[in-house]
Amino acid sequence: MKAPVGIVLIFLSSLTLGKNATLEERIRDDSDLSQFYSLLERNQVAMASLKYRSLTLFAPTNEAFQRFSGNTTHVLYHMSTVATTLEQLGATISSDLEGNPPMYITRRGKASQEQIYINNALVLRSRSNVQLQNADGRKQVLHVIDDVLQPLTVLPSSSIELFSPDAFQFLTYSESLDINSHRMRSYREKVIMNKKEIVFQAVGSHTYFIPVDEGFKPPPRADLFDKKVIDGHIIPNRVFFTAAAPYGDPLPTLAFEDNLKVQITFSQSDSKPSKIYVTSNTVIGDGKHTPGNVLAEVVKANIPVRNGVVHLISRPLMIVDNTVKEFLEDKEDGPLNKFYEVIMKVGSDFMQSINGMKNVTLFAPSNEAWATSNLDNLIKDTNRMRDILNLHIVKDSLTIDKIKKNNVNSISQVATNADKKFLYFNVIADQDNNETVTVEGGGVNATLIQADIAATNGYVHIIDRVLGIPYTTVYQKLKSDPMLNQTYHLGMLPRFNDQLDNPKRKYTFFVPRDKAWRNLDRTWPSTYKKLFMPAFSYHASSILERHAILADKAYTMADLKAMANDSVVVLPAMRGILKLKIREEDRQEDNNMHNPHHQEQPILNSGYSIQFNNRWINVFRPDVECTNGVIHVIDFPLLEESDVKINVDMTSSSERLKESLLQCILLVVILKTVCLKFY
Repeated sequence: MKAPVGIVLIFLSSLTLGKNATLEERIRDDSDLSQFYSLLERNQVAMASLKYRSLTLFAPTNEAFQRFSGNTTHVLYHMSTVATTLEQLGATISSDLEGNPPMYITRRGKASQEQIYINNALVLRSRSNVQLQNADGRKQVLHVIDDVLQPLTVLPSSSIELFSPDAFQFLTYSESLDINSHRMRSYREKVIMNKKEIVFQAVGSHTYFIPVDEGFKPPPRADLFDKKVIDGHIIPNRVFFTAAAPYGDPLPTLAFEDNLKVQITFSQSDSKPSKIYVTSNTVIGDGKHTPGNVLAEVVKANIPVRNGVVHLISRPLMIVDNTVKEFLEDKEDGPLNKFYEVIMKVGSDFMQSINGMKNVTLFAPSNEAWATSNLDNLIKDTNRMRDILNLHIVKDSLTIDKIKKNNVNSISQVATNADKKFLYFNVIADQDNNETVTVEGGGVNATLIQADIAATNGYVHIIDRVLGIPYTTVYQKLKSDPMLNQTYHLGMLPRFNDQLDNPKRKYTFFVPRDKAWRNLDRTWPSTYKKLFMPAFSYHASSILERHAILADKAYTMADLKAMANDSVVVLPAMRGILKLKIREEDRQEDNNMHNPHHQEQPILNSGYSIQFNNRWINVFRPDVECTNGVIHVIDFPLLEESDVKINVDMTSSSERLKESLLQCILLVVILKTVCLKFY
């Protein structure tokens, strides 16, 4: 079979281009590499290399230069005098810049979708691995990258000569280096005092986190440095530039041994521009080093040195020396500055109350969480806002491990600083068994995005939503809450749930939690079984309509208690009238947060109960606010004996009807067969 003439001509022309074009011509003719080519033209050494030597060239795109914030582009740091394809790249490749400082190669992902980074620049594979020859027949390779490579250089005003320094030389001569006026004298003194120079001079490829001088305040902080703290700032034998870092994965440091285990994790904010953070996690502490996390912002990232990469950070890792209050006040543009601003608007007495607690856990909404919250009117309501802020405080030290352990057999709950309000925790595992912890408070479900930030009087967990400011309808809450699955599925078949999404209505919905339906199964197993059968969806709808109040406002439990006459309140349910008795008392809660055996253990808490059909029912979670109403989660469904009889009778009648119909069909088939046989 002959190939079409056009395809043959295109193929021959591509061969000719590949044979005759040089690397210089290839870059010159690529309009997207014009800025880099203009720099090449002005560099005599680079142009001579292109004409006479084998080499590899890493060429940034024009878009990369538009993002570039540096003053000078070092063309020779984008060039190596060895022609190397992507497949041949090792862990490092020497540049042609004076001193031959290395460029670091990171590979991420599987072979079919592997990403390759040169320092912090991603290789654009579809435009790379271009193998050409210069006029002398020497092999040259072009790789196109998405960022400008920045070597470590001395300031133009400096008189020292320093080429390809290691991490200790970086520390020693930092005042003469081009690092945006950052200073690290304090850390350098600690390294020398503790005789740890050798770890910064170590041959190989390591990742160093160096706190700048501003991070050594207040004064007691510097006194807490020792050899192990310095080790906890170094990830040995692995180089991590921020673009290629494994975000969320804990990475062992030099301080990872038998009696002390410290890891470092990269994280990134959702803000624009995005901020990079690192967190040290002292998994196992000792007498000098407190377990927990310490969070620091990366203030200058990706400084390549001869034996790895340096990241400058806002404060030392591992050292726990501030209270929860001081952590909130620490940095004006820190990860919780929006939360701090709201607190200050509500009243500084809130901060003082936090500071007065010996053991406290703060669930702090991130800056991004406040950007999505409807705060304009709320902040003006000081009492409401103070109640919302108190919902984020627990008077106990809760680590994420403690939360997970107490969530083994059931969703755990814990009292907050807001009166009669609780937080409810859930642990969700994905297919790879990675666990995510969520917390629900005041109808809002949030995810812990930065956990176990240690303070001298407790812990801070950064969450992605503001608790107590609802953002879902009753329907959406019912659908998403892991504790309410069975009620949601019961309301699906009769399409009862659909109406709960109406934003123009106000619902008060008594929702049986999953445990409530298990309680029904133990009490009336036959009713429970039939209630969830598709054939009885009509009765399921009727029963759920009894649980839902539709009025001009939604009623909290406090509202209902105030409305009650002789403790009885009469409510217009979606089907009929709902009469309830309501009481508020010290009662036993399923609060397994305090149970060392991870089983539901009752403890006394002030709360509500309702009486229906002569049965007192615990209101497990009162006042779950939604945008179109409020949910009260209860421990037993609102059922009457007549419901049970109707369900049973209807079930029996339905089954008898089905049996009769089957008998009639069978009789017709037999008669038809007989008739055909004789006629």
